[in-house]
Amino acid sequence: MRPQTLDEVAGQTHLLGKGRALRQLIEHDAVTSMIFWGPPGVGKTTLARIIAKRTKAEFVTFSAVTSGIKEIKAVMQAAEVNREQAVKTIVFVDEIHRFNKAQQDAFLPYVERGSITLIGATTENPSFEVNAALLSRLRVFVLKPLTTAQLVQLLKRALHDPRGYGSQKVAVADTLLTQIADFANGDARIALNTLEMAVINTPVDDASDVLQVPADAVLQLLSKKQLLYDKNGEEHYNLISALHKSMRNSDVDAALYWLARMLAGGEDPLYIARRLVRFASEDIGMADSRALEITTSVFQACQFIGMPECAVHLAHAVVYLSLAPKSNAVYTAYEAAKKDAETTRADPVPLAIRNGVTHLMKDLGYGKAYQYAHDSADKLTTMQTMPDNLRGHTYYHPTDSGSEAKVKARLEQIASWHQQHDPKK
Repeated sequence: MRPQTLDEVAGQTHLLGKGRALRQLIEHDAVTSMIFWGPPGVGKTTLARIIAKRTKAEFVTFSAVTSGIKEIKAVMQAAEVNREQAVKTIVFVDEIHRFNKAQQDAFLPYVERGSITLIGATTENPSFEVNAALLSRLRVFVLKPLTTAQLVQLLKRALHDPRGYGSQKVAVADTLLTQIADFANGDARIALNTLEMAVINTPVDDASDVLQVPADAVLQLLSKKQLLYDKNGEEHYNLISALHKSMRNSDVDAALYWLARMLAGGEDPLYIARRLVRFASEDIGMADSRALEITTSVFQACQFIGMPECAVHLAHAVVYLSLAPKSNAVYTAYEAAKKDAETTRADPVPLAIRNGVTHLMKDLGYGKAYQYAHDSADKLTTMQTMPDNLRGHTYYHPTDSGSEAKVKARLEQIASWHQQHDPKK
């Protein structure tokens, strides 16, 4: 059932609709070096095969799983000969993200010279997996997962097309086709394979000569939806970002869903736990300092018992963090202080707060005029502790959120005391 023409390709109308760029390039045999990026089963290899059928160029297919530097160089040399004879060479590399840096570099000079037109297919974000020098010479086309409606149409075509079950009397209820499409999660290959298995497991009715696929033949195949997830790829970063931002937005239900998606996809629970510990200080901070205690406890719980039992501890932390009052004042305070530390003059530590541990240090004034805060009734002193060039700089600006409101009041009290006891007044 692999499409043979552009009109048979399911979905991707943003690329293959009438007048769209990719369709124009293919129809006019003017294909440039490009990458097809999208999840499995959306038509990347199919588009390459359609290009191969339509082009007048020499078309060579590589698999990144089985090809090495030696094979690449042999094809490149043949392409160079073709170029000298005014014959174009299109090289299709399936799963290009599996090529290492050296293998990808082998293509670069030939792409630059125009000896080959390179077409890559990848399920991984090219920004992460393709060398920057090579990627800059490729146009990236993003293929989207197929919708349920598009998959249902694909399944119906398989039932009526002679290449599928068109020569047989196969009947499948629309509701079952929709369930198969939902299960496939945007992947045409999974949808067609599931339909095939359902048909194979259904006997023909001798009386009517019709193969009527029953609901149980389909439902037993829909045990677990296929989740797109790669612990080292873009989807990894997409999902942790979704979890983090849902908690920041206090959307507890969305946060729990993204947590479940990550764990169902096989994410390391300790990675999630570490991110929750970070969130506790970055997005909650002094508004609820217990958040840090709870997340560190959850991290330890995940170490003790692992999956699947520790999922409930992660859920506990996610719910707490989602509902806790929010403040990024600690995070922004540190970032501001770091900027000054990295960009301003590194003034020496004031002598008063240096530790004079030797006679020479004491003779040089280390620790001279040091004021011990505990000797003061207010536990505050007028001693300068900031470098001279940063006097008056403030980094921490507490909010009124949660417990940080008390911190803000204390900070205002300290500021008022210093104003009253300013030695310059």
